[in-house]
Amino acid sequence: MVDIKVWDILVRIFHWSLVLFFSIAYISGGEDEWLSIHSYAGYTIIAIVLLRVLWGFVGTKYARFSNFVTGPQKALNYLKEEVSGDAKRYLGHNPAGGLMVIMLLISLVVTVISGMAIIATDGEGPLATTFIASFSGDWLEEIHEIFTTLILLLVLTHIAGVIFSSLLQEENLVKAMITGKKQVHKNDGSNE
Repeated sequence: MVDIKVWDILVRIFHWSLVLFFSIAYISGGEDEWLSIHSYAGYTIIAIVLLRVLWGFVGTKYARFSNFVTGPQKALNYLKEEVSGDAKRYLGHNPAGGLMVIMLLISLVVTVISGMAIIATDGEGPLATTFIASFSGDWLEEIHEIFTTLILLLVLTHIAGVIFSSLLQEENLVKAMITGKKQVHKNDGSNE
């Protein structure tokens, strides 16, 4: 067995920081006295997401979108192959994991922007001096809540997928996201 560096330090910090700050934002949501904490958690999330998107174009091999972004059909085919036990092993994100990354990033952006728009309508936050502050109605809060719920569903699906893949591929994917390394046999046919 050989350890191969897959997840660079920035990807790992991004991943675990996102877990932390989304948890803080979720726990502090809906409470007026915690609005400041909720808002700063949201601002931190959008900064992390923007950094991750940038890193997706200029980062290390396995961090780049070109390494793992495929179409939904390829992700579906991969899931079918995994259930049947015929799935190839990927060192980086598999096609389903790649789709999950994109869905989470988009959902996080919509959630944070809708949250920023909500507080802008009260004359606060970085969007308060923009045209967004003139929006009114409960629809912004509905969008914010819908995408928050979507993120929770995606996270639960992600966790289930990590557990399922870890068991099927006989590797500890959580450990890999902590250490940055995966173990492979020298003759392993894993996809780069």
